[in-house]
Formats: sequence, structure tokens, C-alpha cells
Amino acid sequence: MMQAIQVKEFGAPEVMQIQEIAAPVPARGQVKVDVKAIGVNPVDTYIRAGIYPLKPELPYIPGNDAAGIISAVGADVKHRQVGERVYVFGSLVGSYAEQLVCSENQVFTLPDKSDFSVGAAIGVPYTTAFYGLLYRAHALPGETVLIHGASGAVGQAAVQIAHSYGLRVIGTAGTTAGIKLLQEQGVVAALNHHDDNYLDAVAELTCGMGVDVILEMLANVNLDKDLKVVAKYGRIVVIGNRGTIEINPRDTMGKNASILGMAAFNASPTEFRQIHAVIHAGLQDGRFKPTIRTELPLRSAPEAHKLVMEPGGNGKIILIP
Repeated sequence: MMQAIQVKEFGAPEVMQIQEIAAPVPARGQVKVDVKAIGVNPVDTYIRAGIYPLKPELPYIPGNDAAGIISAVGADVKHRQVGERVYVFGSLVGSYAEQLVCSENQVFTLPDKSDFSVGAAIGVPYTTAFYGLLYRAHALPGETVLIHGASGAVGQAAVQIAHSYGLRVIGTAGTTAGIKLLQEQGVVAALNHHDDNYLDAVAELTCGMGVDVILEMLANVNLDKDLKVVAKYGRIVVIGNRGTIEINPRDTMGKNASILGMAAFNASPTEFRQIHAVIHAGLQDGRFKPTIRTELPLRSAPEAHKLVMEPGGNGKIILIP
């Protein structure tokens, strides 16, 4: 038996309840992980509320990200072994639990220098940032990227990845602490998105050329403004959105600008292998280091879902079984 968070009906955070349920058993090609830390992501809240396009069958265990130790492997598992420290991106049963099972290609080696909370902060944020920046926008060294919400978990991952690939980074945040965090990360400029006309600074920062790539975390608020500051041949990648917005398509025409949607789960198996090979190297040499905002016990999942949706949060929220 094990403890896990279960959702029996879609709704507010309080629909998540800790339960004693049967522990999972790995089948052919699957591995079982004893979970030491769990990553909380905004997408978890959309699924729990029932507003995400893909709805799991009820009841279900929330979550995609975790880190821990492999405790069992099924038949035909070739590249993982019992006792290995791993982080998980996606699972077959959900990650808000003491144990989980996943397919062999959903677990990745966690370097010894990285603790389990760091491992739990990798999956969705770093895969999303990598896929958006390099596979959707095809960002190139020397280009300038504007990262909205750069003090959040995906934003921080994107800042670190962009720097490692030789990109100039302009980041936005909404608090003094967030601005300070971005400055410490070495961005070209940290802009407060609560300031009036804060994007006016982009012209001076880019010699009037605009930004080559924009990673957009709240498209329903910013997309129209993004089209005014994106460069000729620029690419806007929509990573997050919470509503509708009216834009003038003509703003894309004179610049040959592109608006690109993305979801990390659309990456191909080959792309996943490539992305996580680089992530492992970055964890190993210190280029990639998630900012951990807070750690909470597993039973505090409802509180974690409220915190992750509050504006101004810097870094990752972790649940500890």
C-alpha cells in the first residue's frame, strides 16, 4: 500500500484528497520509482479543474514530474536498473504519490550532485523551455529573446538554456524579488511587467530592431503587445494562455512574423532524447539549476495548487511524500 493524492471529481484544489491505495507494479517495459520529491506545475491545476482539453478518467492521481530511486523494473527494461537515481517526466499513474510506474523512456538519470527536489523541478519546466526555444522558435546564438514571466519555473529554465546557447535575454517579472532574481541570472535587462509601457524599453535594448524570439507565458494579455516589439522574421512561441485576445493579423505581415503554438508533450521520442541528454549535461556541469521556491508535504497538495497560480511566484513548488 502507499499514500497518494486522488481526484475523484474535477473542481477546486480541495477535491484533492490523500488516500491509502494499492502500490503500482511495473509491467513489461516499465519501471517503478520510490518517489522522493514531486514537481507542481500550472498544468496540473488546469487538469484538476477540468478545463484542460485532455481529461483523465476519474479517479486519477495528478502530476507529471517527480524524482526518486528505481525500486523495481519490469521485463524487457534494458537501460534502467534498481537503485538508480532518476527524475521523471510523465508517468502511467500520476506523480503525486509515494510510488509510481512509468515507461522506460519517461525516466532520466539524475546526477549525483543534484538533489531530488532539483530533479522534481526539471521535467515540465526544462522540457517546455527547451522545446519552445530551440525546436519551435529555432533560436540561434546571438539572437535576442524576450521571456515573459522569466522568474517562474519555465521562465528560469528558459533563461538558463538561452544563456547556454549564446542568446541575449530580456526577462520580465512582477515583483522586486523577481527582478532581483533575473538580474542575478545575468539578463540584459529585467523589466517589471506591472509598469506602464514597460515594453517601450525593447527598442533601445535592441537598437530599434525588436526581439528575435518571444516566449509568451500569458498570451491572452500580451500577444498584441508582442507583435509590436517582435523583430522582422521574429517568432512568438505561445507557452501559456488563460483566455482570448484580439490581435491585428496585419502586424505579422510586414515583419514575416510567426506565432507558434506548442505543447511539450508533442515532442517526438527523438526530440525528448536530445533534450534530456542536454539537460543531463547541464545539471552535471552546473549550467542548469532550478530555483526551488518552497517544499511542502504531500498532503498539502491543495495549498500547492493555490500557490502555483498566484502571481509573482519565483521558482518551483515541490511536494515531499
